[in-house]
Amino acid sequence: MIKTPEEVQAYFKGRRMTVEYGDALETVRQILRQVEQEGDAALDRLSQAIDGQPVEEIPKRVWREAYESLEAGLRDALETAKERIEAFYRREPVGGFLEAGPEGMLGQLVRPLERVGVYVPGGSAPLLSTVLMTVVPAKVAGVGEIVVASPPRVHPGILAAAWVAGADRLFAMGGAQAVAALAYGTERIPRVDKIVGPGNRYVVLAKREAFGLVGMEGLPGPTETLIIADASADPKLLAADMLAQAEHGPDSEAWLLSAHRELLERVGEELERQLADLPRAAIARQALGRSGLVWVESLEQALELANLYAPEHLCLSIHDPLAALGQVRNAGGVFLGEHSCEALGDYIAGPSHVMPTGGTARFGGGLALRDFLKVIPVVGLTPKAASQLSRLGARLAREEGLEAHARALERRVED
Repeated sequence: MIKTPEEVQAYFKGRRMTVEYGDALETVRQILRQVEQEGDAALDRLSQAIDGQPVEEIPKRVWREAYESLEAGLRDALETAKERIEAFYRREPVGGFLEAGPEGMLGQLVRPLERVGVYVPGGSAPLLSTVLMTVVPAKVAGVGEIVVASPPRVHPGILAAAWVAGADRLFAMGGAQAVAALAYGTERIPRVDKIVGPGNRYVVLAKREAFGLVGMEGLPGPTETLIIADASADPKLLAADMLAQAEHGPDSEAWLLSAHRELLERVGEELERQLADLPRAAIARQALGRSGLVWVESLEQALELANLYAPEHLCLSIHDPLAALGQVRNAGGVFLGEHSCEALGDYIAGPSHVMPTGGTARFGGGLALRDFLKVIPVVGLTPKAASQLSRLGARLAREEGLEAHARALERRVED
């Protein structure tokens, strides 16, 4: 059924990143507490109970064997994706600065994190692409050690991707217990400084609970795409792109906004045709049921709604997408033209597919080198500059009622 802007506006405006708790939150808290207190003993017990086997570290020779066993075409795809991701992130400016002047020196040191944990889901759709999309940017940033965690019986494609991407260690461990091990550290599992990567609600809740103890790039939720199309767009490609998003899971969202009702009707018909032989059709239908087709008055209204929705992926399948780019304010990633489809971004275009969901694109962006870097300010003033500034700083300190601050500053004031 085709919807109107009025029908979707309230939902677009009010949506936010949420996780359905149920009993999951208390379960996650218990898991975190057990791993913190008991270390490897709790980790193995939980892994055995949940995943059917204890945690193990998989040596690099097994990764290499998994890579070598792949057919040549898949090896080439992995290598090409890695090269493109690496090339993309090498373009990102990350340098700090140190500037000397009459008053002394001010600047910023930019330093990579020492150790990062990457969580890679391994359920019905083992996301070997996520290995590349997280490990490669971390490598480019200069992270000292990258530790991958994926649920037991790790898919060979994930092992091969870890080999191609250049990860340092890989553990067969999943769920909230993996997040706990990376956050607290155990005798076997090194404690990391930051955890990145998507996961189920237990993983996301564990990341939320552990935030502050370690850094997090975000709390990835169900994936989403919003497509804006005009009469120049191909209904078959639009339907294919919506289904590519919808098949991720029943809580995914795939929206198509257009001022051309005939186009929307043709896309609706095409969706039914393409669903007929889609292996994950039941999942895709559920996702489409919570999103779908919207008939807008104009391109401008479509862009307004897109900014309100703040999609993870914004696809501009219009005649002149570059002309509309300046009106985009909120999006995890923008895909210009119907040939720059979101599925290419998932695998091989260049930017990481780890992007903000649930409306968090209003204040956050896609995974970048800055997620693996920290900025350290540097202050080195001359005695004369310190004297001049301390007099003013003391006035501010006393206004805040912090007398010791004021006195410390006044000791630097020269007569």
